[in-house]
Amino acid sequence: MRPRHASNADAMTPFKRTLVLVRHGQSEDNAQDLFSGLRDPALTSRGVAEALAAGRELGRLGLRFTHAFTSAQRRAQQTMALILQELGQDDLAVRKDAALNERDYGALAGLNKSQARERFSAEQVRVWRKSFHAVPPGGESLAMTAARVWPFYEREIAPAVADDGCALLVGHGNALRSMLMRLDGLGPERIEDVNIGTAQFLVYAMAEDGRLARTEPQPAE
Repeated sequence: MRPRHASNADAMTPFKRTLVLVRHGQSEDNAQDLFSGLRDPALTSRGVAEALAAGRELGRLGLRFTHAFTSAQRRAQQTMALILQELGQDDLAVRKDAALNERDYGALAGLNKSQARERFSAEQVRVWRKSFHAVPPGGESLAMTAARVWPFYEREIAPAVADDGCALLVGHGNALRSMLMRLDGLGPERIEDVNIGTAQFLVYAMAEDGRLARTEPQPAE
């Protein structure tokens, strides 16, 4: 299948020292309001459309990637493939690693959020979902997720960006939230209010000191 923007993609040049974070498109679990975690649902038709739309928007901004990273989970990998297809970069090598997997929700995985609130109480479920340190039964806290995501970023992603690269990371809501704490300097209280929508993307530019700052690139002319 030919990429929809092949002619535009040929004219693009990579942004330098840029990182783009994208949450995966809507999954089958998202559509049913289920805790997903390490479960491996596919994208819904809406999720496919969201991923393609994100690819079109990234293309409109003139972004072209030199590096691509995603998790070992299907919904993120599908989103990555659709974005690269839309950009005409199907041949870009993608690094897939379980360190970027979604937070493990343990006993909550597969439960509808309403069912979970009935079983454990609304307040307990809120704490498990939003708190930085709270650990759902048999699962991971956001802090534990950050403890595997952030070292991977420092070891693999940051050097790629620092070497005049333009990196695309397609990940998961909580795994990305754990990164935003460092990238945006958010404390445990502030991260509770942060939500990344399906197929939403965030663009960061790296300064000479290696720090990343959120930026709003303008559409390419």
